[in-house]
Amino acid sequence: MRLFVKKNDTVLVLSGRDRGKRGKVLKVQVREGTLIVEKVNMIKRHTRPNPQKQIKGGIVEREAAIPASRVMVVCPECHMPTRVGRIVAEGGVRHRVCRKCRGTLP
Repeated sequence: MRLFVKKNDTVLVLSGRDRGKRGKVLKVQVREGTLIVEKVNMIKRHTRPNPQKQIKGGIVEREAAIPASRVMVVCPECHMPTRVGRIVAEGGVRHRVCRKCRGTLP
């Protein structure tokens, strides 16, 4: 599966209980087609203490995965959610571009 999102991209959540939130992509799981976005889709995990790994027990809040189809990349130049295009520059180098302002995405 090919994804249009990379780590450290800023994305906008399109649907679900966190609709409208923006966040930075922390991890991309290509095989599952999911992402982990900072402060989006927070869940509570009950953890057991493990003294060998210095893990305290209790309820821990952390981010859960969200499907890549539920997010849209935010262009750093025009600050608008946009689809991602690809162009080939001289020398065969490919770049991701914003479909609205034609600005390059990092």
